[in-house]
Amino acid sequence: MNSISFEEYLEPVCAIAEDAGRLIMRYFSGTFGTRRKDDESPVTDADIAANEFIVKALLRLTPGIPAVAEESDSHAEAHLREGGFWLVDPLDGTRSFVRGETEFTVNIGLVRDGCPLLGVIYAPPQETLYWSAKEQGAFRRVKGGAAERIHTRKPPADGLVVVRSRSHPSAKTSVYLETLNIKEQLGKSSAIKFCMVAEGSADIYPRFGRTMEWDTAAGQAIVEAAGGRVETEGGQPFTYGKPGFENPAFIVYGQ
Repeated sequence: MNSISFEEYLEPVCAIAEDAGRLIMRYFSGTFGTRRKDDESPVTDADIAANEFIVKALLRLTPGIPAVAEESDSHAEAHLREGGFWLVDPLDGTRSFVRGETEFTVNIGLVRDGCPLLGVIYAPPQETLYWSAKEQGAFRRVKGGAAERIHTRKPPADGLVVVRSRSHPSAKTSVYLETLNIKEQLGKSSAIKFCMVAEGSADIYPRFGRTMEWDTAAGQAIVEAAGGRVETEGGQPFTYGKPGFENPAFIVYGQ
Protein backbone atom coordinates (compact mmCIF):
# COMPACT_ATOMS: atom_id res chain seq x y z
CA MET A 1 0.00 0.00 0.00
CA ASN A 2 3.04 2.27 0.25
CA SER A 3 3.50 2.72 -3.51
CA ILE A 4 0.19 4.53 -3.96
CA SER A 5 -1.84 6.84 -1.77
CA PHE A 6 -4.98 5.02 -0.71
CA GLU A 7 -7.12 7.98 -1.89
CA GLU A 8 -6.12 7.05 -5.44
CA TYR A 9 -8.13 3.85 -5.11
CA LEU A 10 -11.38 5.77 -4.76
CA GLU A 11 -12.23 6.26 -8.42
CA PRO A 12 -11.62 2.66 -9.52
CA VAL A 13 -13.34 1.24 -6.42
CA CYS A 14 -16.39 3.43 -7.06
CA ALA A 15 -16.50 2.03 -10.58
CA ILE A 16 -16.20 -1.53 -9.25
CA ALA A 17 -19.12 -0.95 -6.85
CA GLU A 18 -21.31 0.52 -9.60
CA ASP A 19 -20.52 -2.32 -11.99
CA ALA A 20 -21.35 -4.84 -9.25
CA GLY A 21 -24.60 -3.00 -8.65
CA ARG A 22 -25.58 -3.27 -12.30
CA LEU A 23 -24.81 -6.99 -12.14
CA ILE A 24 -27.04 -7.35 -9.07
CA MET A 25 -29.90 -5.47 -10.74
CA ARG A 26 -29.96 -7.99 -13.58
CA TYR A 27 -30.81 -10.63 -10.98
CA PHE A 28 -33.23 -8.35 -9.15
CA SER A 29 -35.30 -7.74 -12.28
CA GLY A 30 -35.22 -11.42 -13.27
CA THR A 31 -35.04 -14.70 -11.39
CA PHE A 32 -32.44 -15.96 -8.96
CA GLY A 33 -31.79 -18.91 -6.70
CA THR A 34 -31.76 -18.56 -2.91
CA ARG A 35 -30.39 -20.89 -0.27
CA ARG A 36 -29.52 -20.80 3.44
CA LYS A 37 -26.05 -20.50 4.92
CA ASP A 38 -24.95 -22.27 8.09
CA ASP A 39 -26.21 -19.36 10.20
CA GLU A 40 -29.62 -19.56 8.45
CA SER A 41 -29.14 -16.23 6.69
CA PRO A 42 -30.09 -16.20 3.00
CA VAL A 43 -27.61 -16.07 0.14
CA THR A 44 -28.63 -15.63 -3.50
CA ASP A 45 -27.10 -16.09 -6.91
CA ALA A 46 -26.70 -12.31 -6.96
CA ASP A 47 -24.60 -12.35 -3.75
CA ILE A 48 -22.28 -15.00 -5.19
CA ALA A 49 -21.90 -13.35 -8.60
CA ALA A 50 -21.24 -9.90 -7.14
CA ASN A 51 -18.79 -11.34 -4.60
CA GLU A 52 -16.74 -13.04 -7.32
CA PHE A 53 -16.78 -9.93 -9.51
CA ILE A 54 -15.69 -7.53 -6.75
CA VAL A 55 -12.95 -9.74 -5.30
CA LYS A 56 -11.40 -10.38 -8.70
CA ALA A 57 -11.54 -6.67 -9.56
CA LEU A 58 -9.93 -5.65 -6.24
CA LEU A 59 -7.16 -8.21 -6.61
CA ARG A 60 -6.39 -6.84 -10.08
CA LEU A 61 -6.35 -3.29 -8.68
CA THR A 62 -4.28 -4.10 -5.57
CA PRO A 63 -2.60 -7.51 -5.91
CA GLY A 64 -0.80 -7.14 -2.59
CA ILE A 65 -3.87 -6.35 -0.48
CA PRO A 66 -6.10 -9.26 0.59
CA ALA A 67 -9.85 -8.96 0.13
CA VAL A 68 -12.05 -10.30 2.93
CA ALA A 69 -15.53 -10.80 1.48
CA GLU A 70 -18.71 -12.18 3.02
CA GLU A 71 -19.29 -14.91 0.45
CA SER A 72 -15.68 -16.01 0.03
CA ASP A 73 -14.57 -19.34 1.48
CA SER A 74 -11.23 -18.06 2.74
CA HIS A 75 -10.88 -14.86 4.75
CA ALA A 76 -7.08 -14.96 4.88
CA GLU A 77 -6.94 -14.07 8.58
CA ALA A 78 -3.23 -14.80 8.77
CA HIS A 79 -2.51 -11.83 6.51
CA LEU A 80 -4.49 -9.23 8.42
CA ARG A 81 -2.18 -8.42 11.30
CA GLU A 82 0.22 -6.42 9.13
CA GLY A 83 -0.74 -3.94 6.45
CA GLY A 84 -4.21 -3.31 5.09
CA PHE A 85 -7.11 -5.33 3.72
CA TRP A 86 -10.38 -4.84 1.91
CA LEU A 87 -13.70 -5.66 3.54
CA VAL A 88 -16.47 -6.46 1.07
CA ASP A 89 -20.17 -7.08 1.45
CA PRO A 90 -21.21 -7.69 -2.16
CA LEU A 91 -24.94 -7.46 -1.42
CA ASP A 92 -25.79 -5.99 1.96
CA GLY A 93 -29.48 -6.34 2.70
CA THR A 94 -30.03 -9.75 1.12
CA ARG A 95 -33.29 -10.24 3.04
CA SER A 96 -34.62 -7.00 1.56
CA PHE A 97 -33.44 -8.10 -1.89
CA VAL A 98 -35.23 -11.45 -1.57
CA ARG A 99 -38.45 -9.72 -0.47
CA GLY A 100 -38.35 -7.57 -3.59
CA GLU A 101 -37.58 -4.40 -1.61
CA THR A 102 -35.11 -1.81 -2.84
CA GLU A 103 -32.99 -1.35 0.31
CA PHE A 104 -29.74 -3.12 -0.51
CA THR A 105 -26.21 -1.94 -1.14
CA VAL A 106 -22.73 -2.87 -2.30
CA ASN A 107 -20.15 -2.15 0.43
CA ILE A 108 -16.38 -1.90 -0.06
CA GLY A 109 -14.09 -0.62 2.69
CA LEU A 110 -10.32 -0.41 3.03
CA VAL A 111 -8.89 -0.99 6.50
CA ARG A 112 -5.40 -0.31 7.74
CA ASP A 113 -4.10 -0.64 11.30
CA GLY A 114 -7.59 -1.52 12.45
CA CYS A 115 -9.20 1.66 11.09
CA PRO A 116 -11.41 2.11 8.01
CA LEU A 117 -9.72 4.70 5.81
CA LEU A 118 -11.78 4.49 2.64
CA GLY A 119 -15.42 3.57 2.08
CA VAL A 120 -17.67 3.08 -0.93
CA ILE A 121 -21.37 2.23 -0.71
CA TYR A 122 -23.56 1.94 -3.78
CA ALA A 123 -27.36 1.61 -3.66
CA PRO A 124 -28.20 0.06 -7.06
CA PRO A 125 -32.00 0.60 -7.19
CA GLN A 126 -31.59 4.32 -6.47
CA GLU A 127 -28.34 4.62 -8.48
CA THR A 128 -26.87 6.48 -5.52
CA LEU A 129 -23.18 6.28 -4.71
CA TYR A 130 -21.58 7.30 -1.40
CA TRP A 131 -17.82 7.43 -0.89
CA SER A 132 -15.16 8.84 1.39
CA ALA A 133 -11.49 8.99 2.14
CA LYS A 134 -10.27 9.97 5.57
CA GLU A 135 -8.67 13.28 4.62
CA GLN A 136 -11.02 14.23 1.77
CA GLY A 137 -14.50 14.16 3.30
CA ALA A 138 -17.62 12.23 2.32
CA PHE A 139 -19.59 12.57 -0.89
CA ARG A 140 -22.78 11.45 -2.64
CA ARG A 141 -23.69 11.18 -6.32
CA VAL A 142 -27.20 10.40 -7.55
CA LYS A 143 -27.88 8.88 -10.98
CA GLY A 144 -24.49 9.88 -12.34
CA GLY A 145 -24.95 13.56 -11.46
CA ALA A 146 -22.48 15.90 -9.84
CA ALA A 147 -20.73 14.89 -6.65
CA GLU A 148 -21.96 16.70 -3.55
CA ARG A 149 -20.23 16.77 -0.21
CA ILE A 150 -22.29 15.43 2.69
CA HIS A 151 -22.14 16.17 6.41
CA THR A 152 -23.69 14.90 9.58
CA ARG A 153 -25.97 17.37 11.34
CA LYS A 154 -26.36 18.76 14.83
CA PRO A 155 -29.18 17.14 16.83
CA PRO A 156 -32.47 18.98 16.20
CA ALA A 157 -34.05 20.67 19.20
CA ASP A 158 -37.37 18.91 18.61
CA GLY A 159 -35.89 15.42 18.82
CA LEU A 160 -33.69 12.88 17.07
CA VAL A 161 -34.38 10.96 13.90
CA VAL A 162 -33.33 7.39 14.63
CA VAL A 163 -32.62 4.79 11.96
CA ARG A 164 -32.71 1.15 13.01
CA SER A 165 -32.63 -2.29 11.43
CA ARG A 166 -35.79 -3.42 9.68
CA SER A 167 -34.75 -7.06 9.25
CA HIS A 168 -33.12 -7.54 12.67
CA PRO A 169 -35.34 -6.05 15.40
CA SER A 170 -33.79 -6.01 18.85
CA ALA A 171 -35.43 -5.66 22.26
CA LYS A 172 -32.20 -4.12 23.55
CA THR A 173 -32.39 -1.45 20.87
CA SER A 174 -35.93 -0.58 21.97
CA VAL A 175 -34.79 -0.27 25.59
CA TYR A 176 -31.89 1.96 24.57
CA LEU A 177 -34.13 4.22 22.50
CA GLU A 178 -36.31 4.88 25.53
CA THR A 179 -33.40 6.91 26.93
CA LEU A 180 -33.39 9.34 23.98
CA ASN A 181 -35.50 12.30 22.94
CA ILE A 182 -36.83 10.89 19.68
CA LYS A 183 -38.89 12.64 17.04
CA GLU A 184 -39.03 9.81 14.49
CA GLN A 185 -37.88 6.20 14.06
CA LEU A 186 -37.14 4.78 10.61
CA GLY A 187 -36.70 1.07 9.92
CA LYS A 188 -34.21 0.48 7.11
CA SER A 189 -32.18 -2.37 5.66
CA SER A 190 -28.49 -2.53 4.69
CA ALA A 191 -25.68 -0.03 5.12
CA ILE A 192 -27.92 2.76 3.86
CA LYS A 193 -28.46 3.45 7.57
CA PHE A 194 -24.85 4.64 7.86
CA CYS A 195 -25.36 6.85 4.81
CA MET A 196 -28.45 8.46 6.30
CA VAL A 197 -26.49 9.53 9.36
CA ALA A 198 -23.62 10.72 7.16
CA GLU A 199 -25.87 12.86 4.97
CA GLY A 200 -27.81 14.32 7.90
CA SER A 201 -31.19 12.69 7.21
CA ALA A 202 -30.85 10.73 10.50
CA ASP A 203 -29.05 11.48 13.74
CA ILE A 204 -28.25 8.12 15.30
CA TYR A 205 -28.15 4.42 14.40
CA PRO A 206 -27.85 1.95 17.29
CA ARG A 207 -27.11 -1.68 16.52
CA PHE A 208 -27.08 -4.27 19.29
CA GLY A 209 -27.58 -7.37 17.14
CA ARG A 210 -24.92 -9.44 15.39
CA THR A 211 -22.99 -7.88 12.52
CA MET A 212 -19.73 -8.64 10.74
CA GLU A 213 -16.89 -6.33 9.80
CA TRP A 214 -17.84 -6.30 6.11
CA ASP A 215 -21.26 -4.95 7.13
CA THR A 216 -19.79 -1.85 8.75
CA ALA A 217 -16.33 -0.85 7.45
CA ALA A 218 -17.42 1.20 4.44
CA GLY A 219 -20.24 2.84 6.37
CA GLN A 220 -18.00 3.77 9.27
CA ALA A 221 -15.46 5.35 6.91
CA ILE A 222 -18.20 7.46 5.31
CA VAL A 223 -19.80 8.53 8.61
CA GLU A 224 -16.48 9.55 10.13
CA ALA A 225 -15.43 11.49 7.03
CA ALA A 226 -18.79 13.28 7.20
CA GLY A 227 -18.18 14.43 10.78
CA GLY A 228 -19.80 11.63 12.78
CA ARG A 229 -18.43 8.74 14.78
CA VAL A 230 -18.94 5.04 15.40
CA GLU A 231 -18.30 3.60 18.87
CA THR A 232 -18.90 0.43 20.79
CA GLU A 233 -21.78 0.31 23.24
CA GLY A 234 -19.32 1.28 25.97
CA GLY A 235 -17.95 4.26 24.04
CA GLN A 236 -14.73 2.63 22.85
CA PRO A 237 -13.22 2.98 19.35
CA PHE A 238 -14.71 0.60 16.79
CA THR A 239 -11.86 -1.30 15.15
CA TYR A 240 -11.24 -4.03 12.58
CA GLY A 241 -9.23 -7.20 12.11
CA LYS A 242 -10.92 -8.95 15.05
CA PRO A 243 -10.81 -12.76 15.28
CA GLY A 244 -13.65 -14.16 13.18
CA PHE A 245 -14.47 -10.63 11.93
CA GLU A 246 -17.48 -10.42 14.24
CA ASN A 247 -18.47 -7.00 15.60
CA PRO A 248 -19.62 -6.05 19.06
CA ALA A 249 -22.66 -3.83 19.53
CA PHE A 250 -22.16 -0.30 18.22
CA ILE A 251 -23.78 3.11 17.95
CA VAL A 252 -23.42 5.45 14.96
CA TYR A 253 -23.66 9.13 15.89
CA GLY A 254 -24.05 12.27 13.83
CA GLN A 255 -22.70 15.39 15.52
